[in-house]
Amino acid sequence: MSEPTREKNDRCPCGWGDPYPQCCGRYHGGEAAPTAEALMRSRYCAFVVGDSDYLLRTWAPENRPESLDLDEDVIWQRLIVLDRTGGGPFGTEGTVEFEAHYRHQGTREVQHEDSSFRREQGRWVYVGPRS
Repeated sequence: MSEPTREKNDRCPCGWGDPYPQCCGRYHGGEAAPTAEALMRSRYCAFVVGDSDYLLRTWAPENRPESLDLDEDVIWQRLIVLDRTGGGPFGTEGTVEFEAHYRHQGTREVQHEDSSFRREQGRWVYVGPRS
């Protein structure tokens, strides 16, 4: 998939309010997310902009699918972070509970997940939903 493009002053879809290049765009470009929450927000943003390569790169190897086809009919609208544990700049494990609101074929939907993250070789990776 080609590299997603966004206008320089577009607000980042993750909800922090900064322009995309200074927010999640820098993580999509290769900079390591400093916290589990920043990684989760940047992964949500990758769904919004259609960056499946980033999603695969930031997935823990044992759970990573071989490929990822994003549904172009899904329109991501809003991210709400409900809770987080650990996952700070010096942590090694963390969780982030969130709701991702979207539209699919005219219907409003919500994906609710309590996700696990861990730091590997200085970079946060998405492990998967907590069971």
